[in-house]
Amino acid sequence: MTPPALDGVSVLDLTHCVAGPYCTRLLAGFGADVLKIEPPGGERGRRMAPFFRDEPGPDSSLPFAYLNTGKRGMTLNLKTAEGRGILRSLLPEADVLVENFAPRVMPSLGLDYAALREIAPHLVMVSISNFGQTGPYRDYKAADIVEYALGGLMYIFGAYDREPLKHAWNQAQFKAGTDAASATLMALYHQRMTGGRTVGQGQRVDVSIQEAVASGLRDVVNNYTYTGAVRRRQPNHSGDMQRLRATADGYLLPNPGLGSGLNWDSFVEFLGLPELDDDRFRTPSARLVNAEELGRILDEYFIGQNKYDMFYGSHRRRFIFGVIQSPEETLNDPQFAHRDYFVEAEHPVMGRLKFPGVPFSMEATPWQAGNPAPAIGQHNGQVLGRRLGYTAAQQAQLRSQGVI
Repeated sequence: MTPPALDGVSVLDLTHCVAGPYCTRLLAGFGADVLKIEPPGGERGRRMAPFFRDEPGPDSSLPFAYLNTGKRGMTLNLKTAEGRGILRSLLPEADVLVENFAPRVMPSLGLDYAALREIAPHLVMVSISNFGQTGPYRDYKAADIVEYALGGLMYIFGAYDREPLKHAWNQAQFKAGTDAASATLMALYHQRMTGGRTVGQGQRVDVSIQEAVASGLRDVVNNYTYTGAVRRRQPNHSGDMQRLRATADGYLLPNPGLGSGLNWDSFVEFLGLPELDDDRFRTPSARLVNAEELGRILDEYFIGQNKYDMFYGSHRRRFIFGVIQSPEETLNDPQFAHRDYFVEAEHPVMGRLKFPGVPFSMEATPWQAGNPAPAIGQHNGQVLGRRLGYTAAQQAQLRSQGVI
């Protein structure tokens, strides 16, 4: 059997909540040995809703279970000298350390990159923070919506006659986690090319969530830089051809793709609406002038249609229709099923859970969900005893002192 792509790579995971855990989850799925290090009592992500059967508990957070599959886990109080000493003793055999504390935290513990590099010059240290390790916003707190706002993307989302919008859930965090995983692999490749874990060159990787969001601006920045044009949010008039339409069983995005070489006549023929075969609707300018009438006709038509009948029929005619799928419909989508995108993992508390996989496929070394998210301190004995040589009595003393 071909070994995993990251077989032999050792990662110390000091992360919490979303961005950092998602980065290390991606690495674990490709075979890296990820050791999640949490404070005694567990990291904050264990308290993220929703919970299994709506019962909060350290092993019932569904986001935590998703973000931490494939990892081992131990507890370590880095506010104690003993805890920091144990972390330092793990560094020589680690390739990567990932953390997403506020920029002031690691230096305040004496665990900044300069200090860690003295122990392990080969170490790749990945730091994920709201605004990066430098700059005037460095120590500002932020939430996902703040990153969207200050990253510039929020300005162009939503209708121009309403306030800006952001995507649901923690998309800025997930984007930063993906960027951090990519950057980790590039730094790791450099480490291997310069000698590996023994004499290879490590480096600091600084990931800003604000910059991860801003990387999606693309043409917005170019348009402003070269022409002074400011892209505004889209209109929301009822005749907008990219407006969502209610159907008999949900919602549909009936985009005819008129800018892709398709014409109005073929769209009208597909819908079977002769009243649209009119000069009032034939051109974009005419449709804008008669937007209210066009919107009324389209709304009355689509409310009587089945969304999937329209979706499959439209794509046979090469239109760009989209179905708004519920969570249940998404999980049962035949495209996802064909590509085995959603994966299952057996959790000791919650049973069999289904999670999203990764949005790409590798033929020889595929991504795997791996073991379930670790319980708090599940592998303390394995790491402290077998790897570092602590006796059972010494481990008990560390526990009584609040070190683990």
